[in-house]
Amino acid sequence: MSDPVVDHLLARQSDILADLKALLRMPSVSADPAFAQGMADARAFLADRLTAIGMENVQLLDGGGHPAVYGDWLHAPGKPTLLIYGHYDVQPADPLDQWTTPPFEPTERDGKLYARGASDVKGSTLIAIESVASLLAVEAACPVNVKFFLEGEEETGSPSLRPLIARYRALLEADAVLSADGGRASREVETINTGARGTNKMEFTLRTAAGDLHSGRYGGAVRNALHEMAALIASLHDREGRVAVAGFDADAAPLTNQQRADTAAFPFDESAFLAEVRASGHGGPEFTMRERITLRPCLDVNGMWGGYIGAGSKTIIPAEAHAKISIRLAAGQDPKRALDAVVAHLEAHCPDGVNLTVDRAGGDSPASTLAPEHPLVLAAERVLKGGTGQRPIHVRLGASVPITSIFKETMGMDTLMFGFNLPDEPVHAPNEFFRLESIPKGLTAWPKILRELATFEPAAFKA
Repeated sequence: MSDPVVDHLLARQSDILADLKALLRMPSVSADPAFAQGMADARAFLADRLTAIGMENVQLLDGGGHPAVYGDWLHAPGKPTLLIYGHYDVQPADPLDQWTTPPFEPTERDGKLYARGASDVKGSTLIAIESVASLLAVEAACPVNVKFFLEGEEETGSPSLRPLIARYRALLEADAVLSADGGRASREVETINTGARGTNKMEFTLRTAAGDLHSGRYGGAVRNALHEMAALIASLHDREGRVAVAGFDADAAPLTNQQRADTAAFPFDESAFLAEVRASGHGGPEFTMRERITLRPCLDVNGMWGGYIGAGSKTIIPAEAHAKISIRLAAGQDPKRALDAVVAHLEAHCPDGVNLTVDRAGGDSPASTLAPEHPLVLAAERVLKGGTGQRPIHVRLGASVPITSIFKETMGMDTLMFGFNLPDEPVHAPNEFFRLESIPKGLTAWPKILRELATFEPAAFKA
């Protein structure tokens, strides 16, 4: 049966693509003050578009950094209220010499739209906006109440999100969040993102002497800070790659049979996965590689340094060594408790005579999880199953999406990631692209999921 709203959207694809290209030409790089005008232009573009499609209360929300763009339509009494999330900021385009075409001049090539921000996440954000626009244009109503929240700092870790929520809490109240960020896991099979790993990080320093020492005078007689750092880092894992920190995953939720079945059903070629980055596998064999990168926690050294690293040689015994560590957290893990376990391990394995200093760098964010029976998941299943007849595979992201846990922690709102970008579109790297085929796919799915969500009572989202 034909859907007038979807028909309207598909008939407007050329206009929507033109608008997307206009937005992509705006270099909205949040990390670099040199791009302040690009950020302002993107905000103005989105605010104007929200006003034009019939959103009310369109305004900028200031949390101390780059403002978010807000607009709402609240004329569906008794129906759920959805906060629709997207972000208008993008990563820096560097290195510029590795782009085939200019990063802020969108270019169509081989069924793909190349530009910085095309995949992450201006393409999916505009799909969400235009879907609501067509519902209002064709039916003069939206099946649910909607509040758009288009962030300007996602690519810098959302530093103003908590202050912004505290300032505008009443304005942002909703039953759930439907996010245009967080894309599809596969081009071949339908998937639903039911969660993401959490994160935390730290730095630490070892000191073994008052200063660097002459290796001829002191070699063989005193401790070397880099030697001690290497030994301490090596103690964090066993030979097969398991985290060897006592109690590190003590509060991690056990894997369910359904999670393992869904993970096994996802098309994943371990050999190709490793070959693509010319790496070798590592990790405890009691879990598959796909389970290890999506369902289980991990601990990684992100950097180590100390001593002399300049040209030539300098025969010293370094007195100080440094390291940065990040952890990815499974469902159920408390970020602070997991980091406490790592610190306790370092303290227990640090030898006498070596001074250990820890800097908890922050960024603690727990894993996010949607229950299989959550209305967001059930609605997505109905929409995606309708296209193929097959139950979509439930997947978790190995990366971390802080907004999901922040909205849950601060406002009690769950988030479904319903973007349409794909994992092989090189976001954060040169030659980022968005598949043009994803535009009609997203334009078909978004009106349907809004209608499906309208079938649930608002109270069901908090059950």
